[in-house]
Amino acid sequence: MTARIVTLTLLSAAALPGAMAWGAMGHETVAYIASNYVSSATKSYFQDLLSDTSADYLASVAAWADSYRYTTAGKFSAPFHYIDANDSPPSSCGVDLDRDCGDEGCIVRALQNYTTILLDQTASNANLQIAAKMVIHFAGDIGQPLHCEALEVGGNDIDVQYDGDDTNLHAAWDSNIPESISGGSSLSSAKSWASDLIKEIDSGDYKSQAAGWVSGLSVGSSDSQISTALKWATESNAYVCSTVLKGGISAVENKDISGSYTTTAQPVVGLQIAKQGYRLAKWLDAIVAAI
Repeated sequence: MTARIVTLTLLSAAALPGAMAWGAMGHETVAYIASNYVSSATKSYFQDLLSDTSADYLASVAAWADSYRYTTAGKFSAPFHYIDANDSPPSSCGVDLDRDCGDEGCIVRALQNYTTILLDQTASNANLQIAAKMVIHFAGDIGQPLHCEALEVGGNDIDVQYDGDDTNLHAAWDSNIPESISGGSSLSSAKSWASDLIKEIDSGDYKSQAAGWVSGLSVGSSDSQISTALKWATESNAYVCSTVLKGGISAVENKDISGSYTTTAQPVVGLQIAKQGYRLAKWLDAIVAAI
């Protein structure tokens, strides 16, 4: 499968519809959380690779893949941002890799592929940089429930309103709901939200959960990488049934979801951002430890 995705990087493929998971601010928050937990060796390696010795070395590239996918060179990567779970929410949710990962690839396979490129260390420095940016980004994407769902193009085709403005359900989960927690879309909002979530991980509501988030995490083989990524995708997908579309499409379509719906969704969004930031740190640590 690794060879197949590497081959795909040389081909042209139409960019598929889809919003930017978590928006730039959400991805930056994931990256700032990861920056807090990586080892000193991991920090040094990625600061050197990315030619950035600032505290923003992960956050500054966290949303790069969302721009790259819309370029001529990067349009092959559009399917790598999600996995189309062909399940039946809200009655039944679940991810099946063979069923749901298309011939053009998916986020589970892509995370494995770019991790392997970093581990092999045989690619050019430019391609190692791309691999790092992809891993940083996909670790965030995989935590967005609608990036692990096929129904209505991951919610892109479910029209909703947010504070009176027309949008779609996917976009609301990418940006509106996260920004309702952080207070904005700026880099400073991401830093502030990351700081709050780090406190929850270190001494708050998430402290007892954090070890479980990385239980079984392994980059030791392609199979273990896929197994870990599939576990993350399955967790995210479960929220499509329990939260995102709990009442079915009719409960949200053409409705303003900025009220009670958002209040219910906020704890899930916060948890997923915190979880994926912490997981990204341990994933990057495992890569550097194995190089």
